[in-house]
Amino acid sequence: MNLFTQKEQLKSIIESILFIAEKPVSIKILKTILNISENHIKEVIKELINEYKSRNSGIIIINIEDSYQMVTNPENADWIKIFKNLNANNKLSEQAFETLAIIAYKQPITKAEVEKIRNVNSDYAIKSLIEKKLIKIVGKKDVPGRPFLYGTTKEFLKLFGLSSLSELPGFYELQKINAA
Repeated sequence: MNLFTQKEQLKSIIESILFIAEKPVSIKILKTILNISENHIKEVIKELINEYKSRNSGIIIINIEDSYQMVTNPENADWIKIFKNLNANNKLSEQAFETLAIIAYKQPITKAEVEKIRNVNSDYAIKSLIEKKLIKIVGKKDVPGRPFLYGTTKEFLKLFGLSSLSELPGFYELQKINAA
């Protein structure tokens, strides 16, 4: 292996370690892992820092008391806040997830039928799922009162990586997943 390849591989290894680390990684730990000198490690990290800086990367490496950590570029803080707020709004509560599962497997289904299965009021869960565009009204049931029928949407399929409802796990597959 030539020197260039070794150096690029070393940069790749250090970059990977810093990327997965939840807290700053000390030079001593990197030295133990890589079995090379502290000066060589510092030189490689300095090159990584300069590479990120030169291309105005969204990721930077910072030095904290002779330890290093990969973090987001503070210049992008406003965008990260927007993303985090969107992401927090997209989380499903346990109740909404349970309601969604019932609708996915039993559709078309009325709110009363969902509530009979869950044994609790599902107004909020259904409202939340409609707002998130995971379910929609697909018709009205031909019974007195003509209650709405609910079904899943394309957004539901996209969220769970399905091309059709036929790809939903069956009863035995769900048991295997639960057992794991």
